[in-house]
Amino acid sequence: MANTQNPELEKINGIIDREIRPFLQRDGGDLQVISFENNILTISYHGACGCCPHSKMGTLMMIEEVLKERYNQNIKVKISEE
Repeated sequence: MANTQNPELEKINGIIDREIRPFLQRDGGDLQVISFENNILTISYHGACGCCPHSKMGTLMMIEEVLKERYNQNIKVKISEE
């Protein structure tokens, strides 16, 4: 699990908790932040999002767009390969 002592990661987690997680949980899914290094946020999906084909395209793009708008326009979001 990602280190929540990092102030930048705390900002990102706050945005996720307010604007992204409720959307995912409404459909029975969720996400976990794995790491944040070199402006790349690595996440993994849980619940319904883990097996949903939309998670690899639309949802991932939505997460990245929200974080670009609210946090940093250069952030990239990728799905953990583990």
